[in-house]
Amino acid sequence: MTQPFRYCPQCATELALISQLEDGGDKQRLRCPACGWTHWNNPVPVLAAVIECSDRDGQLLLARNAAWPGRMFGLVTGFMEAGETPEEGIAREVAEETSLQVDALSLIGVYDFQRMNQLIVAYHARARGEIRLSPELAEYKLFAPQAVRCWRAGTGFALSDWLRARGHEPQFIDWPPRQAGS
Repeated sequence: MTQPFRYCPQCATELALISQLEDGGDKQRLRCPACGWTHWNNPVPVLAAVIECSDRDGQLLLARNAAWPGRMFGLVTGFMEAGETPEEGIAREVAEETSLQVDALSLIGVYDFQRMNQLIVAYHARARGEIRLSPELAEYKLFAPQAVRCWRAGTGFALSDWLRARGHEPQFIDWPPRQAGS
């Protein structure tokens, strides 16, 4: 993952990896040697939804992001806006990306996604309405809960926990698909 900062946003001095004593001990971070500004690089909270379509026999909606290569379908995700709760944020994201109205939300769990430096807050969203995708999503598929396949990263663990809580043993896929001979 590339470093988001190369220069100090306060004084434009090039940042350097500098060790400094913090509450938890000595910690090396990108810091400004001139003014002391620190790039904390804390994980970003991301909201995710296992969308159960209450008006489609409880099928799950998985979507393919327009920016993703291949045919991987996943949970609807997005970032919180300032001033909204996580519940308001995921209901807004579901509405923006699928046009579905969320009737009920329940927390599935919180998941570590270090590859993207994210903390995923996952919800079960019971939703209804006509599905109309935003340009952010290329397509969607509806799955019976017992037919959906999980992936071993980020939101895939939230989906597997949701399935287990409903008596379905999750089935996992390899993603990305393994190449012949590997």
